[in-house]
Amino acid sequence: MEIVLVQGDITEQRVDAIVNAANSSLLGGGGVDGAIHRKGGPAILAECKELRASRYQRGLPTGQAVATTAGDLPARWVVHTVGPVWSEREDRSALLRGCYTNSLWVADALGATTVAYPLISAGIYGWPIEDAARQALTALREATPSTVSEVRLVLFSAETYAAAERARAAG
Repeated sequence: MEIVLVQGDITEQRVDAIVNAANSSLLGGGGVDGAIHRKGGPAILAECKELRASRYQRGLPTGQAVATTAGDLPARWVVHTVGPVWSEREDRSALLRGCYTNSLWVADALGATTVAYPLISAGIYGWPIEDAARQALTALREATPSTVSEVRLVLFSAETYAAAERARAAG
């Protein structure tokens, strides 16, 4: 599986599956989550509401992943995952890596060959960008999906792109 770094807007990626850094409600929010819901249109929210009414009445647990349609996005599916909030006192890195691997397994089970990820938890959830990039690359390097051949880590700003480049170079 090839891991590609891209600076850009995740909602414009032409891939099989776009990963959403969702909140546990699955009902939209700010940042990546809000952008995906706005650009993807009402079909995504409708499926998220169905998931909340059935399987995830208490919300999607941190680190887990679930798929919906991609609506009007240039993808087939959106895989929603809830990243952990950064904590100086508690190591939550396994939960963050779980967001990447669990999303990848969901996309793989759907038959996706290309998947685009944002830098999960690095926005409003406060995860330090350098470590968020390192955790993402570590999780993705260690995964061995059967159908996914390309993963894009889509970084919105030059700052996050540079952090991901440094993390990739550090190995």
